[in-house]
Amino acid sequence: MKKETAIFAGGCFWCMVEPFEEQPGILNVVSGYTGGHVPNPTYEQVSSHTTGHTEAVEITFDADVIDYPALLEIYWQQTDPTDAMGQFQDRGDNYRPVIFVKDEAQRKAAEASKAALEASGRFADPIVTQIEPAKPFYPAEPEHQQFYAKNPRRYAMEHAQRQDFIDKNWKG
Repeated sequence: MKKETAIFAGGCFWCMVEPFEEQPGILNVVSGYTGGHVPNPTYEQVSSHTTGHTEAVEITFDADVIDYPALLEIYWQQTDPTDAMGQFQDRGDNYRPVIFVKDEAQRKAAEASKAALEASGRFADPIVTQIEPAKPFYPAEPEHQQFYAKNPRRYAMEHAQRQDFIDKNWKG
């Protein structure tokens, strides 16, 4: 097994877990915070927009089963890559779309993937998702882990606007 990690921010982390967890080769998906300047931030601190953190997911995967470029494809299809200051109903810098790369190989793959999306013409507006170096990742509190499974009704409400966008822009 070739164990690796990837960190993606695409709005509310509640909505970013399930699409990855359901893929073969995914070992673990953790909701958390990254990219800021406060160690071990709480949800309340991050929500106050004072820590610089972004809600994100850290994905541990078996690269022999699913590779990083495949994860990037899944990532793009969960986000609105043309919205720099949030995703769907979640607004603010802590919800901005970012691909956090841990090394040069991930950076090259992320840049190639972004360039392919730009060239595809799928979106009329510019692709504004950032590609940034990974910073320390802090797992969120237990109540935020696997939220979709623990709170299916609330998750369905939170996910509805995102799902409409996915259906309109990525299906068919």
